[in-house]
Amino acid sequence: MTGPADGEQLASRVRQRFATTATPVTPAAVVSAVRAEPAAAVLGDTTVLRIAGRVHDDLVGAGPLAPLLADAQVTDVLVNGNRVWVDRGQGLYQVAVPVGTPDDVRRLAQRLAAGAGRRLDDGCPYADARLPDGTRLHAVLPPVATDGPYLSLRTFRQRPFTLDDLVRQGTVPQPVAPVLAAVVAARLAYLVVGGTGSGKTTLLNTLLGLVPATERIVLVEDAAELRPVHPHVVGLQARTSNVEGSGAVGLSDLVRQALRMRPDRLVVGECRGGEVVDLLAALNTGHDGGAGTLHANAPSDVPARLEALGMLGGLPRAALHAQVAAALQVLLQVRRGARGRVLESVCLLLPDGPDHLVTVVPAWVRGHGAGPAARALATLLRERDVPVPPVLREAGPGGVERGGRAEAPPRHGEPG
Repeated sequence: MTGPADGEQLASRVRQRFATTATPVTPAAVVSAVRAEPAAAVLGDTTVLRIAGRVHDDLVGAGPLAPLLADAQVTDVLVNGNRVWVDRGQGLYQVAVPVGTPDDVRRLAQRLAAGAGRRLDDGCPYADARLPDGTRLHAVLPPVATDGPYLSLRTFRQRPFTLDDLVRQGTVPQPVAPVLAAVVAARLAYLVVGGTGSGKTTLLNTLLGLVPATERIVLVEDAAELRPVHPHVVGLQARTSNVEGSGAVGLSDLVRQALRMRPDRLVVGECRGGEVVDLLAALNTGHDGGAGTLHANAPSDVPARLEALGMLGGLPRAALHAQVAAALQVLLQVRRGARGRVLESVCLLLPDGPDHLVTVVPAWVRGHGAGPAARALATLLRERDVPVPPVLREAGPGGVERGGRAEAPPRHGEPG
């Protein structure tokens, strides 16, 4: 009978063997190394595989964090020094995971970063990387991390949600699911907006899965996170500079390259800089149905947020609003609450006033139903020969018409 201490000693010997030899660390090689230990002669197959899996995780995987990353319910794993926090969709809470000392966490962070081709040391005390399984890693070392090291891991879901999944989970109300499907079918350009961790990428991933199989989707991302269920998807990922400070490839460059790849749907995973100017230019040159995500706490913040990003790309305010009015139609706002992530509103971007500055007008708001822009959205769908969902047909006779206002729409802040 082998106890936990004996199993740990066996695992330690196997780790040491790989550390002092040039043997590739493959799952099969680790299992063979465990079986070669004299103490393994009395172990059953299940125990051998369990020890081998732990050794493999310690050598090339996420070590003690591996079980958390393998949990389908976990979205984020955060390490502060030697304390571990987990989010399973209901907020962060601390868990008892033996990650060792801060020095052990530092070595783990450095190994994970090195495996992804990133430098992490005293000369470069922070790194942003994508692990082989798709997990997104951000690490910061002391003294920049005052009580660190700090690790932030955003897990990668192997099977994206379907729209029906989001309805069953309560993220998308059943009456609004046809509206989202209609937006995609009508090739309306849309942005998914919300705060950090609100589910923007999840919703965008789901909607891209509704794109007809005859169309080609080109993804442009800072870190590859989108994996829609679609037969024709190509992805471009930004690249940071090397240790000499050269070789960087930014999102603006990738958007321009994507335009030469015959995209039916051009998608920017997250608009966070001057690339928004290139995206708007692309959407204004015949590339309907584009999409992206944008950090914004409320839909009413989006015009100002786009103005700030447009300035980074050298686009004046008036020109930015003209481009937005012509290129983007729909905003989908997601919010993270006590009961999880929910679709909070569906809005339109409409020009308003003598300066034709874009304003955000709700077409549907959770808890309130159809909004002032419901008729305008219904008109857009009819013009593109897409059936109008019942929730939009329930809008009253007032509201915003496409291209003008039947009445002054309220400034849309945080709905609900």
